[in-house]
Amino acid sequence: MSLSLITAGSILIRPNLRLRQSHLTISSSPSLSLSSSSHRKISRLIKVNAMETKAETISGGVPNNTMKLLFVEMGVGYDQHGQDVTSAAMKACKNAISSNSIPAFRRGSIPGVSFGEMKLQIKLGVPRSLHHQLDLDKVKSIFPYGEIVNVEVVDGGLICSSGVLVEEMGDKNEDCYIVNVAVYVGY
Repeated sequence: MSLSLITAGSILIRPNLRLRQSHLTISSSPSLSLSSSSHRKISRLIKVNAMETKAETISGGVPNNTMKLLFVEMGVGYDQHGQDVTSAAMKACKNAISSNSIPAFRRGSIPGVSFGEMKLQIKLGVPRSLHHQLDLDKVKSIFPYGEIVNVEVVDGGLICSSGVLVEEMGDKNEDCYIVNVAVYVGY
């Protein structure tokens, strides 16, 4: 069995990871190869820093350090009819922010920080085959205030069957699109 990982961040291999007759290759700069032909344990933490790639967004799973993080809002959105991934992403963002109130920014509860300094970073989990259909400007329009400093789209979400095709609702097929989001809020 062979497993290869290519990443633009850090890879952590947790202690007590067991490898059974396998070969693990991690492509980074520099490259690292681990092999095991029996039940050997990796008994210490190994960290591999890969070369960071330049893209439209920051990758790696955590918000970039252009802001001080206060909290994370998470949501999920569905488009059951019409097969519109942008609609699912907008619903996910609305779901993430709709059950929260952030009076600290308006009332000056954070010393030296005003309402105008609120920053947002958005991470969307969208099925890979639908990335090109996503309208990020429409998704950003869901946020009523705060400076959006980063939007990251990663492989995630789900395409599944809704169980029914309803032409009157714009369906082209039975697909239901599901998008996940994490909204990082800070200043």
